[in-house]
Amino acid sequence: MEKEQEDQLASLLSVLPPVEFCCVYGSSLHPNNADKSSMVDYILGVSDPLKWHTENLEMNPDHYASWMVQLKGAKLITQVADEIGVGVHFNPFVTWKDKMFKYGVVRMDDLIRDLLNWEKFYLSGRLQKPVHILVDNLDIGNLNSVNLRAAISAALLLSPSKFSEEHLYAKICSLSYMGDLRMLFAEDKNKVKKIVQGQFGLFRIMYKPFLDEYATKDLLRFSSSGGHQLNFSQDCGLSAASSLVSRLPPTVRSEMGLKLGETRQINESGIVLNNYFQRTCYTGGFDVF
Repeated sequence: MEKEQEDQLASLLSVLPPVEFCCVYGSSLHPNNADKSSMVDYILGVSDPLKWHTENLEMNPDHYASWMVQLKGAKLITQVADEIGVGVHFNPFVTWKDKMFKYGVVRMDDLIRDLLNWEKFYLSGRLQKPVHILVDNLDIGNLNSVNLRAAISAALLLSPSKFSEEHLYAKICSLSYMGDLRMLFAEDKNKVKKIVQGQFGLFRIMYKPFLDEYATKDLLRFSSSGGHQLNFSQDCGLSAASSLVSRLPPTVRSEMGLKLGETRQINESGIVLNNYFQRTCYTGGFDVF
């Protein structure tokens, strides 16, 4: 991303209270996005949401729904996010300097736990797709490597023995949408395909270190398709499945009731993983299914 564009994206932060983490996601990262009127999406990580919203209500009351401001303000906003939502409060349709923004505010501890454990599988799913980090005081970008490694492991467990590079990124992208009723009704059914095709180069940059790592460990093999994409093949045996499962978050492994090394439980792990994401897996893939 060019510095001028990055500075424009970061300019919103000048009218908000300080944050520990900030990333931009969505269509604004699309290399061919020519729609300058589209909303720019942010995730903001803060140490104390109650304190942050209290300050922001003083600075930018128009960013919030009027009923929230009139009732209990910052306390209500934080409670709704923590007790009803997924720990994130969003302010959409914020207009500043003739542009429209949406920003979600999350407690840093919650963000870190979701990246490492997939507790909510909301922001962790968001950060499995391309983002551009603007502020990172706690090295979330590096910590997210745990989340990305888990995502590619889950995608491989849910894939057949041979597949394309686009298939892999689409499988990763679809993890956070599995079981989402919006994808059945309100959302564009081609959303995942559009995301991957629109940001293909960003997905490749994002996941190349992990693809190289898995190739070194003989879990994955590359071949050229003759075009701009790679084709992959993978070992679908129990040993490979065990290795991939070991890279999943503790909460997922715990739900599987899995103790690595026991063949019976390895055989059942694919079924439980599939149920975890609420979607039928491909046939012809791992022996664990």
